[in-house]
Amino acid sequence: MSAKSPVYYNADAVRRVLNWPLVNEAVESALKAVVKPRDQKPPGSSFAIQPKRSFTACGDNSNKILFTMPAFVGNYSIASEESPGKVVSPRSTLACKLVTSFGGNPQRDPPLPSIHAHVLLFDNQTGQLSAIMAGTDLTTWRTVSASLVATKHLYFRRFGSLAETEREINVAIVGCGVQGQLHAAAFCEHFRVKQLNLYNRTEAKAQELAEQLQRELRGESATQIAVCRSAKEACQDADVICIATFSKEALIHIEDLKSKQGVHINAVGAGPGCHFSEVAPDLYRQAQVYVDCYANAEAELKGFPVPITAELGAIILDGNYPEKTAISVFQSMGMASEDACVAQAVQDAILSRGEAS
Repeated sequence: MSAKSPVYYNADAVRRVLNWPLVNEAVESALKAVVKPRDQKPPGSSFAIQPKRSFTACGDNSNKILFTMPAFVGNYSIASEESPGKVVSPRSTLACKLVTSFGGNPQRDPPLPSIHAHVLLFDNQTGQLSAIMAGTDLTTWRTVSASLVATKHLYFRRFGSLAETEREINVAIVGCGVQGQLHAAAFCEHFRVKQLNLYNRTEAKAQELAEQLQRELRGESATQIAVCRSAKEACQDADVICIATFSKEALIHIEDLKSKQGVHINAVGAGPGCHFSEVAPDLYRQAQVYVDCYANAEAELKGFPVPITAELGAIILDGNYPEKTAISVFQSMGMASEDACVAQAVQDAILSRGEAS
């Protein structure tokens, strides 16, 4: 019996089809699927089986790590790219993402990204490997998408169903690396950003991002962009904060927030050693904290200073939004289920366009 060779989708093939509607819908599907085990859901509901991710150090060097992130997402639905308003039949996806994180890569000559990722897609009837997909851009986009979805449901929806299209906000970006750069661009594209404050440990990087955004937004947006000398300066008038750094020390504190109420934070960075080091405990203690998945939080937020309020997917499903004056934090860790749904959507888009890898 001959087995069909898996298709390889390189980074260019993935980039050609990545767009925010596609990624946001796939991420929302994953977030809803992980809420509650399958046996606690009505028949026909989407569900996810998502073991804890594994961490394998490269020798004794904790700065070089291989992550494995398997997931099965069952019975979920997304809209067709060809007909955005038309939901396709429920589907299931079996996938595993492999990620290497080598923190010294940017200092190499020539420099390399610190993160490399590939997603393996399997035939969920036969178990055969059907596709290998370059996953670095996919990972970056799904992480930013989770912040967009969290901001929509944890911040804007507390003011009403149309708030994300009507309400102007001030946004702070703390950390202007790859994640910070895409967060800044995506938030300006999705929401009415009046003021965008940028802070980076190396100020030149924030200045470079400001100039890039000014070129991209020229004539299309009234957003004012400022480079700040400290995280406190960037955050003091912000309605929404996105923090994506590897800092082992807290960069934002409760005293840094506007009026200490009515603020939403997307906490994206830190690292496998401590996912929550970049936000101060005093801030967490006055906030409602949401996660993508309870199981991930239990495994990876050891020593977290406060109880978790809810999974983001539960808020999407039940509409139990924070109070208008609440401080909300989305503690983003990333999920294999998100990778599976986004990779499936990307493959569907590539196939629908008849594009080769």
